[in-house]
Amino acid sequence: MSAGEIPASSAPGAPQFHVLAELPWPQPPDADDDYFLEKFQASVETLPAMLHKNYSLMRELDKSLQGVQLENEQRCQQEIEDIKHGLESGSITTYEPAKLKFSDEAIEEQKHCVRIADEKVALATQTYDLVDAHIQQLDQYMRKLEELRLEKEAAAAAAAAAADTAVAATSAAPAGAGSLRSAAADPAPKTGRAGERSRGGRKNTTLFCRAKVPMEMPTEMPVEQPAIDLELPVDPNEPTYCFCNQVSYGEMVACDNPDCKIEWFHFGCVGLKEQPRGKWYCLSCSAFQKKRKGR
Repeated sequence: MSAGEIPASSAPGAPQFHVLAELPWPQPPDADDDYFLEKFQASVETLPAMLHKNYSLMRELDKSLQGVQLENEQRCQQEIEDIKHGLESGSITTYEPAKLKFSDEAIEEQKHCVRIADEKVALATQTYDLVDAHIQQLDQYMRKLEELRLEKEAAAAAAAAAADTAVAATSAAPAGAGSLRSAAADPAPKTGRAGERSRGGRKNTTLFCRAKVPMEMPTEMPVEQPAIDLELPVDPNEPTYCFCNQVSYGEMVACDNPDCKIEWFHFGCVGLKEQPRGKWYCLSCSAFQKKRKGR
């Protein structure tokens, strides 16, 4: 790539990079942990290749920018020498302002450098958004897995409560009918059968009662569903930005003051709707620069 070429990502046929869509809802009714794990693994498999492509384009932009800057510096230095020589020889006077400025070619090269720098910033922002989208998608998968875990625990608790209710109802069943049925069925009990009834009278009574007196099946006791907390703990190590002192999200813009204490700002917090062209300063740095110029 020559110094004058810019790999514009917005040009026809150029590679486009898109932020991931939201988690595909609704999921299959039988979706389990493995389903979400496979989905996230499939979405993240292409991330290394996309990052490698973005970083390669950024290196090309750096190389192109350095080439254009070098050519512009040499051109401007030569034009300064020509102006000095003209003033010394008298071929140029101070009354000819048109001859005391840089040529149109030099100015166009400087604008070209700004366009390359803007393209690099846009590509860096795009790369950041790409990684951030995968992080947000991972958070969604983790939240959904937590929901599934709580649902399974609630279902298990409901089943256990229903089983306990059924056992309690069975234990409270009347034993008289069973005793009468047992005596009528076995007028002369054998030793082994008698021993079984004496040891397991409750079991036999239950069977006889079911045969003669239908029992009403216990209704399922309502089980209070545990509240599902969808809010995951915030990583205390995640840095915060902007006047709002929040973590990074959405589109953000960087202050061009190298000494800016905050550096990155959310578009909505500073009233921006698109990436600014050229240099941009936050309110604090802009006011500080105006104060310095006023001195």
